[in-house]
Amino acid sequence: MAAVTDKSFRRIALAMEGAVEAEHMGHPDFRVHGRIFATLKQDLKAGMVVLTIEHQQQFVGEHPDAFEPESGAWGRQGCTRVHLSAVDEETLGEAMTLAWQNMVRKEPARRTSATRAKRRRSPQLRKGR
Repeated sequence: MAAVTDKSFRRIALAMEGAVEAEHMGHPDFRVHGRIFATLKQDLKAGMVVLTIEHQQQFVGEHPDAFEPESGAWGRQGCTRVHLSAVDEETLGEAMTLAWQNMVRKEPARRTSATRAKRRRSPQLRKGR
């Protein structure tokens, strides 16, 4: 089994239809419809995919060295840490595809209340509506 690198994690994430790379809290994230489906940790040795609880349990059970729930509430909601040195590209691709599908099924992310308030106050932004 060849370990996944941060470059291959990025390549797999960006291969998902409509996926874009952005940044969140100082590390790369990958989004579709404005929603994060995967991130790379700052050390580039681990990543995270947003799975359903059922899929998280499946991946953790079948690949305990490669996957584990994130800490706290995030982990209880399906956010799953991926240890790049312990996962192969095919398995990561399966998990990443499920994470991407989870976000595609949801409505596009809404603007924050601060953005909506700014739009209401700004005549230039209102013209663009």
